[in-house]
Amino acid sequence: MNALTMPGTAINDLRVWLDRLTQTDRIAVMRDNVPLKHGVAAIAKCLDGKQAAFFPRPDGHAIPVISGFMSRRSWIAEAMGVPESGLLEAYRRAAENPLPWREVPGTEAACQEVVHHEIDMNGLLPIPTHSEHDNGPYITAGMVIARNPVTGIQNVSINRIQVHAKDRMAILMLPRHLFAFYQAAEANGQPLPVAIVIGADPLTLLASQAITPIDHDELEIAGALHGHPLPVVKCLTNEVRVPANAEIVIEGRLLPHVREPEGPFGEFPKYYSAKENREVIQVDLVTHRKSPIYHTIVPAEMEHLLLGSIPREATLLAHLQRSFPGVKDVHLSIGGVGRYHLYVKFEKRREGEPKNVILCAFGAHYDIKQVTVVDTDVDVHDPQQVEWAVATRFQADRDLIVVAGAQGSVLDPSTTVGQETEADCLPPHKQGISAKMGLDATRPVSYHEHVFTKVRIPGEDKVDLAREIVAGATIASAMGQAS
Repeated sequence: MNALTMPGTAINDLRVWLDRLTQTDRIAVMRDNVPLKHGVAAIAKCLDGKQAAFFPRPDGHAIPVISGFMSRRSWIAEAMGVPESGLLEAYRRAAENPLPWREVPGTEAACQEVVHHEIDMNGLLPIPTHSEHDNGPYITAGMVIARNPVTGIQNVSINRIQVHAKDRMAILMLPRHLFAFYQAAEANGQPLPVAIVIGADPLTLLASQAITPIDHDELEIAGALHGHPLPVVKCLTNEVRVPANAEIVIEGRLLPHVREPEGPFGEFPKYYSAKENREVIQVDLVTHRKSPIYHTIVPAEMEHLLLGSIPREATLLAHLQRSFPGVKDVHLSIGGVGRYHLYVKFEKRREGEPKNVILCAFGAHYDIKQVTVVDTDVDVHDPQQVEWAVATRFQADRDLIVVAGAQGSVLDPSTTVGQETEADCLPPHKQGISAKMGLDATRPVSYHEHVFTKVRIPGEDKVDLAREIVAGATIASAMGQAS
């Protein structure tokens, strides 16, 4: 780790972060005219987790596209200014100690340097089409910000948004806070004003995914992650406040009692969600910085998965530790798409405790489908070690928990098996019904001699191979023989 990648000051501007990645050879710059349809996503996927991909003129568009600048866990920790081992604790502190944002006038807001009243979304912005069967271009890295129509407190989320007309877009809202705001507005026949922010700094993006109670503004968590109140500015057509240093802001309204087709779309479980009638955003205005940068997230790849998993991990760790101080760490596995499979490191004192931990985890977030509890000698961030613990410490007839018919993720395609209806569309109250599985892969509290002692070699963790290996040596030279 060199000076540029040492833990230090948190990053509070996207362009500062892109400069950091450029200086450390973590951005690859592409040729001009890479196609927005599939080409941008294909190249970004090939570089996933290795380098961010920068497209200066995709399809000849004047606005460049960036993707993958948060595609490694260590990069996210670096942007936060903490070591990777301190990532969850730093996020947890920020979530528990939010800082109210600081409003600035429009003259000080970079995101309002340029204003567009005439709207043609695909002409104005370089919006990619990502996967093979996606039903057109999608905004995938847009933070949707709305105010509770009753309390006025904001919510921030990232939603997939299909651009299907010059000034209209269909949006998927899961049954969370944004949807609750919309329902309250729609019940009164009112539109819900929104802003879609594209090109936020990495920590504000991360804050948008915090698991919080309703009426907790995630922009205040962003301020805590930055170490100072986040500068925000009021939109030009509504009362929503947006990050002042964002690259692009789309102002609009979620229309009441209007639904239009959206999908199919390749989602984070690495499957397509079906075409359905969804809520609609009427675009009123677009503002942006001079020479803006457009951010796209390739669905189901590392940037997408990590943005969702790290905030959830921090929340789950705090939730579990309140009831079980023996919980030392948690990890939502990438194989479980950063949502469904949770690994828990636990210091067991009594038999039966891991099963209680499993049940507590299921209640913490409905997306969780499988929980595996392991001992403290297992690294939950290493899937091979977790599998080893299951292979050697778990017996299904003794250590397995199955909960049938629970609420799960509506985006998990396995929940629809055997539930097809004549209309080929399940009603919302039947979507996402899932079984939950828990695995207690911990060793007994007491066991005979070294039956469950993990094999290790003394000093193996202190070996300095650079000191021990003779550079350029061969067997022949080591044995004093002529080559």
